[in-house]
Amino acid sequence: MTTWFITGCSTGLGRALAEAVLAAGHRAVVTARDRASVEDLVRRHPERALALTLDVTDLDRIPVAVREAESRFGGIDVLVNNAGYGFRSAVEEADLDDVDRLFSTHVRGPVRLIQAVLPQMRARGSGTIVNVSSCGVHLAGAGSGFYAGAKAALEGVSNSLRKEVAPLGVDVIVIEPGGFRTDFSGRSLTQSAEPIDAYAGTAGLRRKENDTAHGTQPGDPARAAQAIIAAVEAPESPTFLLLGSDAVDIVVPVLETQLREIERWKHLTVSTDYAS
Repeated sequence: MTTWFITGCSTGLGRALAEAVLAAGHRAVVTARDRASVEDLVRRHPERALALTLDVTDLDRIPVAVREAESRFGGIDVLVNNAGYGFRSAVEEADLDDVDRLFSTHVRGPVRLIQAVLPQMRARGSGTIVNVSSCGVHLAGAGSGFYAGAKAALEGVSNSLRKEVAPLGVDVIVIEPGGFRTDFSGRSLTQSAEPIDAYAGTAGLRRKENDTAHGTQPGDPARAAQAIIAAVEAPESPTFLLLGSDAVDIVVPVLETQLREIERWKHLTVSTDYAS
């Protein structure tokens, strides 16, 4: 039995993961900005579930929540940084306060949580940190630049962190979901307040496509939850894991195109070295 600390459990992937972890017989610290939205999990699993109020942008609250979890269950084996929301905006349209809030949720909050759980993971010589990113970091569509940028920042931190903590017995896994039938593209999606007409055919079109696609995404959150558990419990965990067939369809062509671009411009790339 392991103890999982999962953020953003009120809906979507976080909720599905919390339910799957508890169904598998593990302990779960389920967090949400509104604790009432996750207290039903405690009623169903009173001995193995702890519900905590947590807004990941409240950096002072994070270490307190981690201490409460450690006090209840004796330690955290798996941290899942899942809390987040979508943001659609052309770069020019964006209010920088919205951008700051987005990066606070998707980067600063997860980093503070990582800092809070690592001391006891290091002391124990084991643990897993799961950072939920997006396949969109590979192909930032029009209107998705800031969201993709925030997730790319989290992935950069994750890649460095993995090298730092692997010798200490701690794993780091980046999850890159495709489209799943959650509230992410519905109630959890925010948009720029003042769209600019010039971007109607790019970022604006992306908004319309999102409205049409919502509710028809191919991904099943319950199956995604099982995949995450399997990755964490694998003898050798993946460094990153795509979730969803559409994620594969998006990422593989992007990587292939990048390799072709590298080869095409290799002559210019290598021309910048000092002459030997």
